Amino acid sequence: MDQDYEIPIYLIAGFLDSGKTTFLQFTLEQEYFRIDGKTLLIVCEEGEEEYNAKKLARYNTVIETIGSQEELTKEKLAALEMIHQPERVVMEYNGMWLVSHLEQMDLPEGWAIDQHIVCVDASTFQVYMKNMKSLFMDMVRNADMVVFNRCDMTMPLANFRRSIKVVNPAIEVVFETQNGEIQDIFQDSLPYDLDAPVIELPPEDYGIWFVDANEHPDVYIGKKVHFQGRVHKSDRLAPNCFVPGRPAMTCCADDVSFLGFLCESEQVPHLFPNAWVDVTAKVSWEKRREYRGESGIVLRGEKIVPCEPLAQEMVYFN
Repeated sequence: MDQDYEIPIYLIAGFLDSGKTTFLQFTLEQEYFRIDGKTLLIVCEEGEEEYNAKKLARYNTVIETIGSQEELTKEKLAALEMIHQPERVVMEYNGMWLVSHLEQMDLPEGWAIDQHIVCVDASTFQVYMKNMKSLFMDMVRNADMVVFNRCDMTMPLANFRRSIKVVNPAIEVVFETQNGEIQDIFQDSLPYDLDAPVIELPPEDYGIWFVDANEHPDVYIGKKVHFQGRVHKSDRLAPNCFVPGRPAMTCCADDVSFLGFLCESEQVPHLFPNAWVDVTAKVSWEKRREYRGESGIVLRGEKIVPCEPLAQEMVYFN
């Protein structure tokens, strides 16, 4: 538990019937999740599954319901704390409420979100992404984990994962079958050849490479890559550095991120901002000021030449 606060909140988000109640009922009954003190379970949404209050009482868990977002206030939570004196809070959040509302809310003293998990029904994920993409992205933007349940290998699970990773690269993504077994969906090779002298990255695979390089940088260190991207320059970069990359739509037309890694080259002074370039570079791993003093991928530009803009410059992940 974080020592800066006394009552951790375990937040479980997801749309209606995404498996939140099943996930929580199972977790609350597990030995590893038990504590000596009381757990307050706050339910903000009624689904098809219901909690077994008597069973949860054996694990020192009490249930309270908050039926509207207007009711979810600091004063309401403080009143529940006074009544139950919990050691921790588990909250099943309403899928139609913005998680950012809770994140920005003034919580009772000593309360803070300790872990944030999102449950997703894989069979309905594409429908929700098509119709409620901004709401879902709000759920996962600061989450620690996404659990896709009811998966099968006919679904484009790799695309599901990439659509989340571009918004939150640090998030853990788990896939479960109908039986609750965890699937390894990444046994198949990547769509480009990692063993080639120069790894060719076609425009349609740029986003796959960006996500995979963030997750598995050790695979790429010391190798050469070849791709096309737009030149991004900034006063915050060293004079011999720029970022070649491409824009990605992470949520909607108003929510676009630029995906690229720092690139060092003597040719930088001759590159024009926003121009398109063909890049051949060697991948390294360095601690850099541009990465706020953290280590990250740095490209050592070996050949950078102007090129024609791509017909489709935007990177999509769904």
